[in-house]
Amino acid sequence: MNSMKAIILAAGSGTRLEKYTKKLPKPLVDVNGRSIIERQISLLQKEGITEIYVVRGYKKEKFTFHDVEFIDDDHYMKHDQLGSLIAAKSKISGNVLILFADILFEDTILKQIQSIKAEVAVSVDLNWKNSYELRTDNYASEADKVLIHNGKIIEISKNIQSEGTDKDVGEFLGILKLSEVGSKSLSDKLEKLENFHEGKFHDAVSFDNAKLVDILQELVKSKINIIPVIIKGKWCEIDTLMDLELAEKLFK
Repeated sequence: MNSMKAIILAAGSGTRLEKYTKKLPKPLVDVNGRSIIERQISLLQKEGITEIYVVRGYKKEKFTFHDVEFIDDDHYMKHDQLGSLIAAKSKISGNVLILFADILFEDTILKQIQSIKAEVAVSVDLNWKNSYELRTDNYASEADKVLIHNGKIIEISKNIQSEGTDKDVGEFLGILKLSEVGSKSLSDKLEKLENFHEGKFHDAVSFDNAKLVDILQELVKSKINIIPVIIKGKWCEIDTLMDLELAEKLFK
């Protein structure tokens, strides 16, 4: 059994939290005494995941942890999330967790994802609309949505319409798990696209503007089975000052 490694995508600048991110990358913003990413690293280590890679870009010198390996995405201004993942593509092998660096979650969520045996497993919240009732400066239309039918993900896109369908619609949390086979599928796909793709790429206007959901939709299109992990437990994304307030209440 291969041990698990984790890649945390932490290169962005977090402009909507400018009050804090003028001086700090968003993952280092404090929530009740500990930064977002510190909390993630601590949970991963508690689960026995010690091979942790952090992709840093904006104000990269502010990241000073000693028990992780840093990958520098020096072109973070020129691309979106997917470009940061490509910066870490040499690490995509074996069993891998890929996480957004701006989410907080309970250890139960991590345990649920780790326990799933699948090529590609994606964390999904089916009660996602509730959080947008509280996050009045965020729009549900901007959520990374996941369409589920018969236990499989059949579409991942911001543009999924959630009303009037017999299929389940959830929100992608920003935690993804790959098996050895899944890692190879993703690596091969990234290699090919990086060298040959031109024009629009799923929800993104170009490959450079692509996010993680765009490459996941590409895997769906390629008939790779992506299993939803319907999470139970507390989690939140931190994009705005209101999100930060909500996170401090949720994780006090």
